[in-house]
This record gives sequence, structure tokens and C-alpha cells, in this order.
Amino acid sequence: MLSTESITSLRAKLTAGEITPVDIIDSLEASINEKDAAIGGYLAFDFDTAREEAKNADLSLPLGGIPIAIKDNINVKGQPLTCASKFLEGAFISPYDATVITKLREAGAIPLGRTNLDEFAMGSTSGNSAIKRTNNPADPSRVPGGSSGGSAAVVAADTAIAALGSDTGGSIRQPASHCGIVGLKPSYGRVSRYGLVAFASSLDQIGPMTKSVDDAALLLNAITGYDPADSTSLEDDNTDFTADIDGGVKGLKLGVPKEYFSDAIDPAIKAIFDETAAKLEAAGAELVPISLPHTEYAVATYYIIAPAEASSNLSRFDGIRYGNRAENPENLIDLYRKSRAQGFGAEVKRRIILGTYVLSSGYHDAYYTKAQKVRTLIRKDFTDAFANVDAILSPVAPTAAPKHGENADDPLTEYLADICTIAANLAGIPGISVPAGTVESDSGTKLPVGLQILGPDLGESILLKIAKTVESL
Repeated sequence: MLSTESITSLRAKLTAGEITPVDIIDSLEASINEKDAAIGGYLAFDFDTAREEAKNADLSLPLGGIPIAIKDNINVKGQPLTCASKFLEGAFISPYDATVITKLREAGAIPLGRTNLDEFAMGSTSGNSAIKRTNNPADPSRVPGGSSGGSAAVVAADTAIAALGSDTGGSIRQPASHCGIVGLKPSYGRVSRYGLVAFASSLDQIGPMTKSVDDAALLLNAITGYDPADSTSLEDDNTDFTADIDGGVKGLKLGVPKEYFSDAIDPAIKAIFDETAAKLEAAGAELVPISLPHTEYAVATYYIIAPAEASSNLSRFDGIRYGNRAENPENLIDLYRKSRAQGFGAEVKRRIILGTYVLSSGYHDAYYTKAQKVRTLIRKDFTDAFANVDAILSPVAPTAAPKHGENADDPLTEYLADICTIAANLAGIPGISVPAGTVESDSGTKLPVGLQILGPDLGESILLKIAKTVESL
């Protein structure tokens, strides 16, 4: 089936005239009808619109005729947007395209399908979705990771060719690792956030989730670039991320941070890391022990800054301007209170309360200001490290995908699952997860595990080159 193929292979067939874009849409529809009831990766899809766009696809463009699944916190004009929340479910149709969607269309791609996520992208399992459950294609009893779990699951299940996700603290890389696909978080500012529903504005980034490293490079080429609608958008340096992707790792210095290998890392995960690192060394890379001394403060720092920004960003959801509104309020304040109480799920409420607390009078300096200072120290750790190494290697997550509900009553354990990914968002640097192996679960299932590669600011080309080598090994 065409749904099992990569962007690269489909583009070759399209340009050779062997298939049409409509053939790809038909194959995806058949695959979704067969599998999505069990996987639960999609919240919505519109095959009729996609077919019309496919009929008019310009095959001369880099992504001409390729359908891309979209995480349901990114606006696509005319399509429902829910952020997997009851606040928006059935109540909001996007009136415009996010900049990344405009860029996808300019590259010839076709947006197809809205993928599930943790509500407002807050979570690491996709279990916080207020709409449906998404299962890991490798083992349906386990989570796909989060918050971009739907995007990861549909790519892994071959019900999508590729997808867009968003990454605030690991939300592209961690589900990519759990589902066995490639997931790339670009440098902060490399990809426009305009049209992405904001969770934490200084941390959020949109990125590709794909079946191969080559596909990630192609998709990244399409979505990067300066956007005047995003005040944090960087000037476009016109990098072609496919140019040096086959350059290998010979002569590269790869840092191995001691702080990323605590007792929390599953020994099976550590074994896969050691094996992959040894292969990279055999391919000509030099492994360099390094230290990122403020790593131990990353989770605490993140869970002050991210909820603070979320508290501010989600204040717009008031039951008045858009979204679902509570019925029969006694007055305006009661309308706010009831609409937000009914609209938001438990995890979103938890983070709003935490964020409001750390921003409140008397606590702002003690928590938020101090967290921003620690964030600066974490970024300096990476700056110092990249003065001596070209990239940094680490696990993506301490364990393979947990079972559904395993940590449902213990949010702190879920927060700590992001210990290897959060620091990259605080520092604004790029990171990628590339499949590195599998571990066997207690039931005998093979669970995917990814290798994380972190790079300096705007160092995506180096990451992709290393990731392509890992993929080939």
C-alpha cells in the first residue's frame, strides 16, 4: 500500500508518473478505515477536500501531492480545531491557515487529518485528551507518548505519510521515540509559531514527524523561514537541510552528558544507547564525556516557566470570545468560572493554578524570576558544551512507552519522564529523536526506543547528518 511509503519514495513515483496524488489519498483512506478505530490517532479528517487538492497538485514542487497529518493545535482554514479539549470541541472552525500550513501548501503538500494530543499540548502520554484515547501501534495497551502522540501514532501505523507536531518540553521527540519514528524539534524561532495555539510561548516549536530522516529534512525545508507575523521568528538563512545529510559522522565530536544517565534510566535503554554510540564511534565519530551541571534543575525550572506562560495564554478561553460557554450563569464572573471549570480538564487546571501562583504578587520573584535565572544557566551549559563538541547524544526518555494509566495518579512521575528533553526547550536548541532499537516488554512486545541528538543553535543540518548515520547503522 502507498500509505506505508515515505515522502521520498512517493515523490519518486509521482514524478515518474507511476502514481497520482489521488492514489495516495485513496490508500490513506483505506488504511485509516482499517486501523484508526484501534489506534485512535485522528480526531477528524476530510478526504473530499484532500482529493480536490490532490487533483490540482503541482508535482514540480518539493512536496507536490504529499498529504501531511496535522496536530490539532495548528490552525488549518475551514477545519475544526479542538486542542483535544471540551472547551473547543464542536465549537471552533479555524478561520485562517497557520504559517506552517501556508508554507506546506506553497511546497505542494496537502493537509489531511487532525491528530490527537494531550489537551492543549499539556502532557507526555496523550492520556490527557478530553476527546479520545490514542494507542501505541507497537502495543495498544501502551501510550504513544505526548503531547504529539496522535501525530506519532498515525505515522507509525502507516495511516499518515508524515505529520506535524509541536514540542514544548519534548512533545515531538518523546512520542517519536515511543512509536519508532523520526521526530525533530527545530531551534526556537526557526519555524513560525503563528497559528499554533499557544501553550508556553517561549518554549513552543512546530516540527516534522516522519518515517525517515530524509523525510524530516524535506519537511523541515518546507516549513522554515522568517515570518513577520511571529515576533520571535528568525531571519531565513536559506539552509537546504538535505544538502549534507549523507555526509557521515567522521571527525565529529559527540558529547555524552553524565547528568542524562541517572538511576532513573532503564538499563535496557542505556544498553541501546551504548550500542548505538559505539557504532557511531566505529563510523568515525569521537565520543567526548561532558557535563551539563544545571540539568538537575531543568524539570523544576520548566514546571515554573511553562505553567506561568500557560496561565497567561489560556486566559483567553473565557466562554465569551470563542469556544463552548456554560449555560445559565448567574453573572459575568460566574460565566467565566463555570465555562473554565467545565471546559478545561484536570491537567490543564493543575498547570493554570500552578502558573497563576508563581506569577502572583509575593511569589513572582521567589519562583518565576528565579526560574528565568536558572534557565539562563541551563542555556550557558549548552553554550559551553558546544564550544567543545559538535552535538550531544542522550536517551530520549528514561523508559519505553508505559501502559495506559500507569502514572495517572502521579503527575510528578509523568513530569520526570521529560527529564532528557526539557532542557533543549529551555535553551532553545534543536533536537531530534531517531529510532535506535527496541526493548522487550513484560508481555514480550518489542517497544521502540529512540536516540536523542541535540545540537547548537541552528544546528539542524548536523543533527540530520548524525541521525541519517544512525538510521543507516
